[in-house]
Amino acid sequence: MIRDMVKAVSFFKRKAGMSVEAFQAYWRSVHPDVVVKLSGIRRYVQSHTLPSGYRTREPVYDGIAEIWFDDTAAMRALAGTPAYAAVQADEAKFIDGSTMGLIITEEHVIKDGPVPANGVKNVEFVTRKPGMPIDRFQQYWHGVHGPLAARIPGVRRYVQSHTRRAAYEAGRAPRYDGVAITWFDDTQAMRVSAATPEYARVRADEANFIAPDLPFIITTEHPIIG
Repeated sequence: MIRDMVKAVSFFKRKAGMSVEAFQAYWRSVHPDVVVKLSGIRRYVQSHTLPSGYRTREPVYDGIAEIWFDDTAAMRALAGTPAYAAVQADEAKFIDGSTMGLIITEEHVIKDGPVPANGVKNVEFVTRKPGMPIDRFQQYWHGVHGPLAARIPGVRRYVQSHTRRAAYEAGRAPRYDGVAITWFDDTQAMRVSAATPEYARVRADEANFIAPDLPFIITTEHPIIG
């Protein structure tokens, strides 16, 4: 795991009229050709929403992209470069730009286990409880809620990605206050974990610091760099 870096998390829907299969094939097989040319990238991971997530409804996002940098200066250095312009031009070929969001985060590894081979990755988009200060929210999420969630049976790895406080200090209102990511062996393991007392305690605790009905996607991750 890369520590003491910043991580850009982007989330989006596919271009209108594009099938899920075509979207995932393009994103995984073609788009990396331009992304890998960006300077300063330390790690790049795509997480694609599982096909089963489309059976009964359209998921909130078709996936997330996570890109790690040494610091925000390395990210800012990309602005205006031909390589970054090429990435943006290619995104328009398969992403609905009106759905695309980005948060710059700092990672907190709560349960440092290995990513299971052929496992699934649950991604929850976290918004703090209305009126709760960001510093109090981050402290509670990390120090109180995190240890509770780490005890859920079946969780192989658990990472909190907190939106950097610099965004709030600059007067911006990020779309999400962070992303909670947990890995399981498979979707059956997720279902089993959801029936445990530990899971029930975690869900009960959420009312103390986060808004209700958080959106989520269940994904398969594909490391591209690192």
